[in-house]
Amino acid sequence: MTASTLRQLFAAVAAGTLTASAGLAQQGGMDQMGGTAAVADPIASAQSAAPAAVSAKATIVTMDAKGAMTTLRKGTNGWTCMPDAPDTPGPDPMCFDANAAKWAEAWVGHKAPPNGAVGVMYMLAGGTDASNTDPYATKPTAENAWINTGPHIMIVGSKEVLAGHPAGAKPDTAAPYVMWAGTPYAHLMVPVSPKP
Repeated sequence: MTASTLRQLFAAVAAGTLTASAGLAQQGGMDQMGGTAAVADPIASAQSAAPAAVSAKATIVTMDAKGAMTTLRKGTNGWTCMPDAPDTPGPDPMCFDANAAKWAEAWVGHKAPPNGAVGVMYMLAGGTDASNTDPYATKPTAENAWINTGPHIMIVGSKEVLAGHPAGAKPDTAAPYVMWAGTPYAHLMVPVSPKP
């Protein structure tokens, strides 16, 4: 998923319209021009991002072109999932825990992530491509190491978990690697096999 798309997804967090405890929202349903594009079954799309044990009891949210939040389903497990953003090139439904929401809020606000708040994000349906070096890149350039990301889990908010993992500009995306190394938003990308 591109940094541009993630910024759109987390805009409600940065604007204070959605707290970390409430989860994160996706533009799911907005196209590039701010119009709407339907996700056939947004709940099924959102649930495809994480294992059923997580997504079946997660809050499912979307956000319209004006930033208004819609909770499609209230969850009971502290996780928030959102459907695929139809305006991105690949599938990118996501599920986050509350600590990952805090990390994302810090990233969007260009602030230091909270200490000791290790979070998990699931993107088991895959993710739209992104820069491996620049947390704020919006498109590929010769300098920003654009990479392909398949189904993966992201572990955020822990410098310790990054130790020993490769952190180059063009990592082997078939093995765990560090994304955005050298920035406060460095996190571990853990590829997983596509869901059957």
